[in-house]
Amino acid sequence: MTDNNRILIVDDDETVRWSYLRSLQGISCNIATAGNGEEALETMEQNPFDVVLLDMRMPGQDGLSVLRTIKQKWPESEVVIITGYPTVDSAKEAVRLGAYDYVAKPVGPQDVINVADAAMTRKQWALRRVPEKTDAASGACAA
Repeated sequence: MTDNNRILIVDDDETVRWSYLRSLQGISCNIATAGNGEEALETMEQNPFDVVLLDMRMPGQDGLSVLRTIKQKWPESEVVIITGYPTVDSAKEAVRLGAYDYVAKPVGPQDVINVADAAMTRKQWALRRVPEKTDAASGACAA
């Protein structure tokens, strides 16, 4: 990662935010935190982040609602759902909405680094892809 990479940590538990922040401080990137979904979206409005580590259960907007908004407004941002209440249904929904990954708590420091780094790598590769040629009339990809 580089100093230009931006990661947003979103969790209503201050201890969890602090833990993730400390884990990521050893890598070269800009990190910010938010305590709830509304704060996360306000922060994204100011300057979108490359990677968002997003808690699933929070007061107010839950993680899936925030994920939906992020992927609509900032589709190039990679979102990792991190939850203490994993279910197959919520994992499927998160992936359907565009989450890069779905991780069950507790997560260790190296897990936080690995998932953030993998999401950043995916974003960087996505930005390097050459857009496919499309048929302007139908919108379909040209063969």
